[in-house]
Amino acid sequence: MAKRIKPVPSTLPSREDIVAFIAKTPGKVGKREIAQAFGIKGGDRIWLKQMLKGLEIEGIVDRRGKNVHKAGQLPPVVLADIKKRDRDGELIAEPTEWDAEEHGPVPTIVIMPSRKPRPGMPVAGVGDRALLRVEPLKPGDIHRYSGRVTKIIAKQRAQLLGIFKAIPEGGGRLIPVDKKSRERELLIRPGDEAGAEDGDLVSTSIVKHGHFALPHAKVKERLGSIKSEKAVSLIAIHTHNIPNVFPAAALSEAEHAEHASLSGREDWRHVPLVTIDPPDAKDHDDAVHAVRDEDENNLGGFIVTVAIADVAAYVRPGSALDSEAQERGNSVYFPDRVVPMLPERISNDLCSLRPHQPRPALAVRMVIGPDGRKKSHAFHRVLMRSAAKLSYQQAQAAIDGHPDDTTAPILDSILKPLWAAFACVKKARDIREPLFLDLPERKIVLKPDGTVDRVYVPERLEAHKLIEEFMILANVAAAEALEKADTDLIYRVHDEPSLEKMRALSEVLASIGLKMPTQGPIKPELFNRILRSVDGSEHQLFINEVVLRSQSQAEYSAENYGHFGLNLKRYAHFTSPIRRYADLIVHRALVAAFKFGKDGLPPHTTRAELIEISARISAAERRAMAAERETNDRLIAHFLADRIGASFDGQISGVTKSGLFIKLDETGADGFVPAATIGNDYYRFDERTHSMRGERTGETYRLGDRVHVKLVEAAPVAGALRFELLSEGRYSGKPQGAKGAKKGRAPKSSGQSRRPTPKVKVKRKSRAG
Repeated sequence: MAKRIKPVPSTLPSREDIVAFIAKTPGKVGKREIAQAFGIKGGDRIWLKQMLKGLEIEGIVDRRGKNVHKAGQLPPVVLADIKKRDRDGELIAEPTEWDAEEHGPVPTIVIMPSRKPRPGMPVAGVGDRALLRVEPLKPGDIHRYSGRVTKIIAKQRAQLLGIFKAIPEGGGRLIPVDKKSRERELLIRPGDEAGAEDGDLVSTSIVKHGHFALPHAKVKERLGSIKSEKAVSLIAIHTHNIPNVFPAAALSEAEHAEHASLSGREDWRHVPLVTIDPPDAKDHDDAVHAVRDEDENNLGGFIVTVAIADVAAYVRPGSALDSEAQERGNSVYFPDRVVPMLPERISNDLCSLRPHQPRPALAVRMVIGPDGRKKSHAFHRVLMRSAAKLSYQQAQAAIDGHPDDTTAPILDSILKPLWAAFACVKKARDIREPLFLDLPERKIVLKPDGTVDRVYVPERLEAHKLIEEFMILANVAAAEALEKADTDLIYRVHDEPSLEKMRALSEVLASIGLKMPTQGPIKPELFNRILRSVDGSEHQLFINEVVLRSQSQAEYSAENYGHFGLNLKRYAHFTSPIRRYADLIVHRALVAAFKFGKDGLPPHTTRAELIEISARISAAERRAMAAERETNDRLIAHFLADRIGASFDGQISGVTKSGLFIKLDETGADGFVPAATIGNDYYRFDERTHSMRGERTGETYRLGDRVHVKLVEAAPVAGALRFELLSEGRYSGKPQGAKGAKKGRAPKSSGQSRRPTPKVKVKRKSRAG
């Protein structure tokens, strides 16, 4: 509960004055800006802090880092998707990110023409994603805005992905894969099939014949049979407009690049750094080394070195490679392919830290105290030579007493010091107490023909944790070094959960008899107490997922507001420039700040440019996550399509008035049980307890309950599964009355038995992680 705010002296602004100022002020608005506007000084700043906290608790304002804005209102600059034209021909956009459950209906933005059009300026159109500067169309109206395009992020491609359905007399029909497509079905005329056969996944261009004619599609590329899982990742690539073909100019730059020399670098080829990666990794962009510190003032401490591939040496600002890398934002990983951020010549050759071969790197040498805390760090631009290429399993086996021909010679000199240093830094990590989520990360293994072989949860080894912790240390060092050098950078930030999500989490915990801890501020330790309370119980996995859903989404930002999940005040991605553009920006900033060469961040780079880049690569990251998630869903739906009628154990992962969402134990697949198929009663949705309860019998299905289900339908293209409940619900408590509840289904007669229902189209509800 918020602290009681002291009576306001007459010289201070009222609540209404503060809210009005937040709503009408463009740009960044925080406590400092409000204090300056109203002349609030000294001890009165405590009153202002309490006032803002009270407004946030009441839902009147939203906070993001140190900044606030009126709840449900768009910030002054927003990333948006242009959806359509209205009757007057004006373009209408919607924000790319909007939480409708928390803020209500999605606001609309009317695109206004540029005040000062320039020759060659790109023209926005339907389907484009753009950075907009917005303001309410009317004072106080938080649902309609006007917006001006400051940058077009992605142009709509004039193509459509779909399934070709042949017609006997020639030609065929195109069924779009994207269920959100405005085109329900298009005609493909005879001669426009380009060799496509019935059931093929095809890429088409949309054409019109005559000014008022309906659109037709013309097949541009046959991508393969939809019956093959090899086509599944192509669906995600095309539907999310992920660039997967490098321009000729970028490929030419990569092919003509020459190996970096020792010039301008320190010679570290004698330092026995090693790479530790997944066994199937093709690029190796980080290497590690550790030794005990011989300084008598740091007895028990270590010197940990992390060396990262020097991508900045090959990808120069303004080049074709740089432009394409920024467009892609990151590499995208599917079970059957990788869509890389950089061509293989760069990622798998010049910048891959291959064993016994000289490679350029940016390295940070960190002095770790005996308590595990970092005492100091220093960055170097070097030429290194990896002493060994190891897999996680290989390194772990050596430490566990089973070395092989590669690890045996380096066990005592390299691997054991690494593990000793890790044991040291764990002390500081445990004191810091980041968010400790325990969620299985399932891996899909494909057969040579592209079909799913199995789905399994890889063992999480201490070797994984070692590399993860050393990379976190290096990322923190990069952020600290650039801040000390007074250099702008792109941070990796993660805000604390919103009060609305905290309330929702409290309700979920209450529904299974747990109470949200109320003492102290919102910190990761609070969530860890919740997770520890269910450790080893039937609710362990479920509560871990619920806690994950309650978190804000991490993003890239030129403004630092800390990383809540890691419990760090400053954090920047530095360790993977081969696959993340944010890391390349940080590398360039380090090169410029420490005068390591001429290929650093250009001196004319503005903070506004970094804000724009942050928005673009954050959107690219969300695009990649959605594509990877949808591909996994489709692959698992393919995998289970031959098991219609089989039964599975699972857990209720979501409850809505439409039905129940089920997560299977075996594969982690998500599916749906429509409300109309639940039991033999009149079921109502109880929002407070997150349950479906029978009005007559009191039979209840609650969020987190264990269930046994039968698979009755699999839709591989949509990645959707539909189940039928086989297990009964719980019968504790009184039957659900009609008062205050929402209908879940129509009543059944008392003698009606459970049976499969007619097929329905089900779109699986996705949740942001």
